[in-house]
Amino acid sequence: MAQTTTDHDQYQLVETHLQTRNTNGTTQCDLCLWRCKLSHGQRGFCQAHVNRHGTLYNLSYGILSAIDIGPIEDKPVKHFRPGTQVMSVGSYGCNFRCGGCHNLEISWGVEALDDLAKGQSTAAYVSPERLVAAALRHGVDGIAFTYSEPAVWLEYVVDVAKLARKAGLYTVYVSNSFVTDEALEIVAKHVDVLCSDVKSLSDAFYKDICPVATVKEVLGSIAKAKQLGMHVEVRTNVIPGKNDSPEELANIAAWVRDSLGADSPWHITKFFPAYKLSDVPPTPTEILHTAADLGRKAGLQNVYLYDDKGCDCAETNMPVAAYLDDDPLAVHTIKKCAADCCEDEGILLKKYEQNP
Repeated sequence: MAQTTTDHDQYQLVETHLQTRNTNGTTQCDLCLWRCKLSHGQRGFCQAHVNRHGTLYNLSYGILSAIDIGPIEDKPVKHFRPGTQVMSVGSYGCNFRCGGCHNLEISWGVEALDDLAKGQSTAAYVSPERLVAAALRHGVDGIAFTYSEPAVWLEYVVDVAKLARKAGLYTVYVSNSFVTDEALEIVAKHVDVLCSDVKSLSDAFYKDICPVATVKEVLGSIAKAKQLGMHVEVRTNVIPGKNDSPEELANIAAWVRDSLGADSPWHITKFFPAYKLSDVPPTPTEILHTAADLGRKAGLQNVYLYDDKGCDCAETNMPVAAYLDDDPLAVHTIKKCAADCCEDEGILLKKYEQNP
């Protein structure tokens, strides 16, 4: 049988928290706004959830791609527990495909999730209990879910957050906010901080990186998080020729003011060339200052400009095992679901479809 929320010793598939069985035989994932409808053997767009005989499971529960320790301000979060240290953790999988992604192997994680689906992965598995124990051992004040999109890792995020709160640690959720209300309501009960991108106010911009996304949905999720009591801070990565017009930047600032409050932080970060946007130059310093000036003119009281910082990416972190005080060979054993329902073919019963 599948892993429960109290049995974390070994890697197993965990049932997706939010799913709906349809009359046509598919099962719908209700974690993010793709709401993928999957048949037996298929994985969703994020590649992290698979349908097995009508039940959806999270492949990436407890699978860590990276760990790092640093100030909470680096997330960026300035107005929640400033001066404290946070352990940042990430997995694999994302519901966006951003053209300027600096974190492809981790964020999209297609190859890593393929290996998990085949029962051939040697990625690190860390139970919620061991992760919280590692955070306490390293003397940090909180845990941040970042590098990959935490919306598709919800089952692990919630279990870690519950234990972290009991241990006196705060939690931070760094997201693109393309998430369902149902998922957000679960997250808000257990996670303290949402740090979210406001990438643009153009539907065309969002549809370029996620064909089903709209500005209204993303902004609605951010505003709802605030209403649900989470501490919310937002960031805009200013990309030359994409979202850098004074009109759009002024409108983003006005939205932050009107929807989150004049005292709500707005973080303005520099774009650096990557992936499909490798031919786009870094954001000129004067454009960043223009954005900051527009934010202040809009009435925002806490505008922060970063001329040397882009995304919150995993770069030169130490190996995951180094933070766990454990034998790397033990951490990176082959991951094949330990439950007795996987049959001889491993986790995946038939070849998944690329575009379910």
